[in-house]
Amino acid sequence: MIFFNKDNFSIRTMQESDIDKILDNYREQRWEKPREVIESYFAKQNSKELFMFIAEYQNDAAGYTVLYPNAQYGPFANKNIPEISDLIVFMKYQRKGIGKLILDEAEKKAFALGGKVSLGVGLHNGYGPAQKIYIKRGYIPDGTGVWYNNAPLEPYADCKNDDELILFLVKEPRANFAGI
Repeated sequence: MIFFNKDNFSIRTMQESDIDKILDNYREQRWEKPREVIESYFAKQNSKELFMFIAEYQNDAAGYTVLYPNAQYGPFANKNIPEISDLIVFMKYQRKGIGKLILDEAEKKAFALGGKVSLGVGLHNGYGPAQKIYIKRGYIPDGTGVWYNNAPLEPYADCKNDDELILFLVKEPRANFAGI
């Protein structure tokens, strides 16, 4: 299914041929992603457990995101609130508006499924650009504080500023916080 198509660019569902393209792009920028994870996304898309949004640019997988119809982790788990996960735009395709278009389509689907959409974002500076994007798009903290290893972090508890230190955000349809 194609969600968006213009010139040499489209947002569409994942195809099996995307698996190798995605893994090649990860290797090219020296990131690790197990093949099993990408293959499981494809299998779960086919069994309707999740939705994959692939950004295709000139016959390459420029980026993707995953939308779970029911949040898998954090404060929204198993509450029938859709969750956006694993938003990736590969470095060679960044600064072209691809991430915005991927999120536009994922949010449209999420809002069609439920009244709001959730996501978790890491807190170290590697997530800085994502944090800014989400806030500009109207996502706000859910109020449960910081989570570590899929559990709320107690006040004054020790933690490591790694990919498991997460702040959960939520967005309602047509959220507009420009005047705050």
